[in-house]
Amino acid sequence: MTLQRARWNILDDAARRALLRRPAVADDAAIREAVLEIVAEVKHGGDEALRALTARLDRAELADLRVSGEELDAALASLAPAAIDAIDVAIANVRCFHEAQRLPDVAVETMPGVRCERVSRPIDAVGLYVPAGTAPLPSAAVMLAVPAAIAGCATRIVCTPPRPDGRADPAVVVAAARAGITDLFKIGGAQAIAAMAYGTASVPKVGKIFGPGNAWVTCAKSVVSADPEGAAIDMPAGPSEVLVIADESASAEFVASDLLSQAEHGVDSQVMLVTTSGRLAEDVEEELEQQLRSLSRADIARQSLQHARVVIVDDLAMAVEVSNRYAPEHLILQCDDARALLPAITNAGSVFVGQWTPESVGDYCSGTNHVLPTYGYARSYSGLSLDQFMRGMTVQELTRDGLAGLSEAVVTLAGLEGLDAHAAAVTRRLRARS
Repeated sequence: MTLQRARWNILDDAARRALLRRPAVADDAAIREAVLEIVAEVKHGGDEALRALTARLDRAELADLRVSGEELDAALASLAPAAIDAIDVAIANVRCFHEAQRLPDVAVETMPGVRCERVSRPIDAVGLYVPAGTAPLPSAAVMLAVPAAIAGCATRIVCTPPRPDGRADPAVVVAAARAGITDLFKIGGAQAIAAMAYGTASVPKVGKIFGPGNAWVTCAKSVVSADPEGAAIDMPAGPSEVLVIADESASAEFVASDLLSQAEHGVDSQVMLVTTSGRLAEDVEEELEQQLRSLSRADIARQSLQHARVVIVDDLAMAVEVSNRYAPEHLILQCDDARALLPAITNAGSVFVGQWTPESVGDYCSGTNHVLPTYGYARSYSGLSLDQFMRGMTVQELTRDGLAGLSEAVVTLAGLEGLDAHAAAVTRRLRARS
């Protein structure tokens, strides 16, 4: 296995940009045109359009879009006790970490008689999308449903693609139910995003949509979030990615396993190794070849590795520079005193520190959320957290003396903007009898 390799310090800026460029999502224009058609069909055709699209795109004939109690019971019966226990561990750890993210309300007297507050309220209705294409993701159900429940969102629904037999993936069903979801729908792809954004007879309309997905789902989220009648979304996202910073002390076996854990997600995933050691790079390539032989998704991983990159750097400071510029979804630090690099890390979705911290733990059950910004959006977006299921409101309350103390500044500023009614709303009160 030979990966594309480059030495960072001999590249000019154009070559560096090219090296860090993500693989383009194939046929963006065609996908967007098709997604617009699907969204329009669902917006105007409701449940009937959903059934027709599900039959055409997922090859599943559905009488009822909702997962029934009987289907939930069957899903529970089909899972081994160890699988249910693992789901429960994930739920408990994710709940523990996200419960700690609760922020207290803020109340400040900015000057005598002027009280300002910031209070939080849950988003009324949220839609959670759980992929189930080439690899069903019950872990995504946990990552989305748990913080939604902690936030107290009154309406919480999950959409996930059906299998050809018309049932949802059993592990997804069980994970969603045990994380507090009672409304689970067997709808996938762009049509699921449209259903949650606009509502149908069966699917409630939500105010915000969360969750990862393929290019069609990502495009649909973009479309509905730009429509005032649609819904907000959690973050822009693309295919999975990981960047590993490693020095000569790193285990080539561990590094290769971390790269493959992302490469197996899909052919459009990207993995990056940034290292101070050319020897380590060679050893990692050998390990990749050996480990690929034992993977059930080796073909997918091999295709993904075609656009993998190995970047050789002079030192770890340069490695951090490369990583911050790339802004990876997942960043793994496998080097001596890995924690010492943390203060310099500014752009990453989630960071995994040290040789005993594989990215897999974050995907499943360490407690952090695995819904993260990709494609460089970690420069400006955070990973999913409790606050994204909340809305902040400011409150102000003034006494008469407080208003009198502010009046001169308000009237003056209103005059600068030529807004007489703003000034009058203050002066009329102060002229009135108390």
